[in-house]
Amino acid sequence: MSDTSERHIRRIVIVGGGSAGWMSAAALADATQGRTPIELVESDAIGTVGVGEATIPPIRRFNEQLGIEENAFAAATGGTFKLGIEFVDWTRVGQRYFHPFGGFAPDFDTVPLHQYWLRERLRGDTVPMQEYAMAWAAARAGRFERPLADRRLVLSNYDYAYHFDAALYARYLRGYAEQHGVVRSEGKIVDVQVRGTDGFIEAVVLETGRRIEGDLFIDCSGFRALLIEGSLRCGYEDWRRWLPCDRAVTVGCAVGQDLPPYTRSTARPAGWQWRIPLQHRTGNGHVYCSEFTSEDEATAVLLANLEGEALGGPRLIKFTTGVRREFWSRNCVAIGLAAGFLEPLESTALHLVQSAITRLLALFPDRDCDPLLACEFNRLTRSEYERIRDFLILHYHAQQRDEPLWRHTRAMPVPETLQYKIDQFRNYGHIVAEPLELFQNSNWLAVLLGQEVWPERYHPLADLHAKVDAARYLAGIRDVLARAANSLPTHREYIERHCRSMRLSV
Repeated sequence: MSDTSERHIRRIVIVGGGSAGWMSAAALADATQGRTPIELVESDAIGTVGVGEATIPPIRRFNEQLGIEENAFAAATGGTFKLGIEFVDWTRVGQRYFHPFGGFAPDFDTVPLHQYWLRERLRGDTVPMQEYAMAWAAARAGRFERPLADRRLVLSNYDYAYHFDAALYARYLRGYAEQHGVVRSEGKIVDVQVRGTDGFIEAVVLETGRRIEGDLFIDCSGFRALLIEGSLRCGYEDWRRWLPCDRAVTVGCAVGQDLPPYTRSTARPAGWQWRIPLQHRTGNGHVYCSEFTSEDEATAVLLANLEGEALGGPRLIKFTTGVRREFWSRNCVAIGLAAGFLEPLESTALHLVQSAITRLLALFPDRDCDPLLACEFNRLTRSEYERIRDFLILHYHAQQRDEPLWRHTRAMPVPETLQYKIDQFRNYGHIVAEPLELFQNSNWLAVLLGQEVWPERYHPLADLHAKVDAARYLAGIRDVLARAANSLPTHREYIERHCRSMRLSV
């Protein structure tokens, strides 16, 4: 075995700040234990998109691995807690459903719970599947508490994530990273120098003339993709044929009386609107397709549906849904918006940053940056984007709305990977999520049923288990969940007790 110590990465350069840049800086500083110099270059003159205010449960592991204390973090970022996402008017106007974190109640038999539920539905039971999720029972009641550790107890049977101010999160992680040795340099990059021998990036040059060299470059420059595209020309694959929305107009508003522990997504005639409750404001955005509505019309829809007074003027963000053809090229790894963009319908933006960092650490190179490592990183990253893409397409495709955008997305051909999942579920109630997919069986079940993709039949074994009184068991589950939810503090009470921001008022 050869000694690789002489080929270690001597210096890491991160281009761009924001959530992606500072998440990368914090994780790399922690992983390298201060033995590898890390420099982050960002310019105050270049803004960040900052729409990643809603998250999904894996973000908790990222913070925990860095040793970040949850209450301190939530207080510093204006954070609140999230038990899932409520979808309003997606299938048709007037209909709503909930995508819970942590799934549904455990199976009470070898036949999956949802198969018994399907049988009871065909017998006339109209209780929605979400009524068997602890996260929904708590969310509906406006209550929150951390899950219990004892898996035998019903109050262990859910998961949670956060809502927070993305700019404050980046600032929080900047403090962490700088305490762990990361150096921040302010300045605009005006040149990227590439070696003629192998095409590796050698250095970036600032407006001041300062030259910053590195062995490994992390491109967190957002949609500009300064390194991965501007210098290395890796190309971009446009996915608007499946996800046609290409604009978002955003604005904060004053916090209302309620502080719901969940994100809300409401379908609109040419897109959808998010509502994200923070301690100090409510985040709102209208994602829309410019082919079917104008910026003025989209802004009017947003402003007409706020739950409080607007804080500042609306901000427009333009994007193209899709992915980079290569995420890792030579000695450059793109993370965040530089790697690709999937609209925040299921709050995956910061997760894609987190998972890219995790893959980079697992495949961490030496100065040679072996192409085999890049090949595996690219394979896994593309697969993750594609599986999330399919999950998002399902929301647009399986619905009954009658506006031009929705007629278009209902009629469009979908990827074969998604069509296979839909066919399996529509015909047999089978869920076929792959082991490494981000969204697993319970996630697909929540959205498939929420979008009213009804199976034609249920599992045959449900009828052969004659001794199972499914109707009684299901009623019992609903009763237990409701009583457990009512034992919890309200979301607002929990925040006041544990993580109220000293700077911001709830």
